[in-house]
Amino acid sequence: MHKSGFVNIIGNPNVGKSTLMNALVGEKLSIITSKAQTTRHRIMGIVNGVQDTRPRPSDTPSNLEGDNKECGEPVDFQIVYTDTPGIVNPHYKLHESMMGFVGSALQDADLFLLVTEVGETLKNEQVLRKVIDSDVPVILVINKIDLSDQATIKEKMAYWQEQIPRAIVVPCSATEGFNVSTIFDHIMSLLPENPPYFPKDELTDRSMRFFVSEIVREKILLLYDKEIPYSCEVAVESYREGETLDKISALIFVERESQKAILIGHQGKSIKKLGIEARKDIEEFTGKKCFLELRIKVLKDWRNSDVALRKFGYEGD
Repeated sequence: MHKSGFVNIIGNPNVGKSTLMNALVGEKLSIITSKAQTTRHRIMGIVNGVQDTRPRPSDTPSNLEGDNKECGEPVDFQIVYTDTPGIVNPHYKLHESMMGFVGSALQDADLFLLVTEVGETLKNEQVLRKVIDSDVPVILVINKIDLSDQATIKEKMAYWQEQIPRAIVVPCSATEGFNVSTIFDHIMSLLPENPPYFPKDELTDRSMRFFVSEIVREKILLLYDKEIPYSCEVAVESYREGETLDKISALIFVERESQKAILIGHQGKSIKKLGIEARKDIEEFTGKKCFLELRIKVLKDWRNSDVALRKFGYEGD
């Protein structure tokens, strides 16, 4: 028997979708910051393995939830996790494209991971209604429980169970690893029997160029304030691989000259720091040394430009 399917992760911005996916995949594929709207694309993380169904200690706090692990035969599986942008009301064509990725994730899922946090409800009623009305299984994850108390968590669990009666509701802290293995067990119990969709040695559907651009964009989100991170897009111009050293040239696009000046900083100190921080993560990701060249270009109003959005991969994925 082989199980395989698409597990699509949806929810509001900044509820921990990317953190949860990275924890489930075991690799850092989606960028994580404290800022909202960090994920702009639909990113797949592919996990292949054999599930050992012998009993093991649960990592679930017994006073919140616990499932008995039953004996059984090992099961071959391939789980295709999909991280999606946070659900927003579009203000730019960029947002419309991001919501297009959410829409496609609502259509092709074998299983939904609907991620919330204790202090919020899903803001987009239309998305919630599509989840409720579909016949796709739902695991409702209440994330960041380490920031709340048991009474509030139990109240929120009851709320979501009432909203989506067929859902499996799981309290979780993705950053601390609480209940991540419980979520995996539920995924395996709901995953359909299918052959693998991707070669067994693949980790993602994205290229190395994509991940380099995401690493640079993550550092922009971490190092700059206000509108700067949201006005930036990163494109890798060239990527020359070597045995021990990769040479990479990337362009950072901004919308105004003033934003370019802020990115560069006084005497180029800001862009230098950005390059150093990005290079460290790229080297960790690739396992090789890296020479990284960063340049900045002004592309006015790119977030509302169909041509620019297609160039950056936001349409036609």
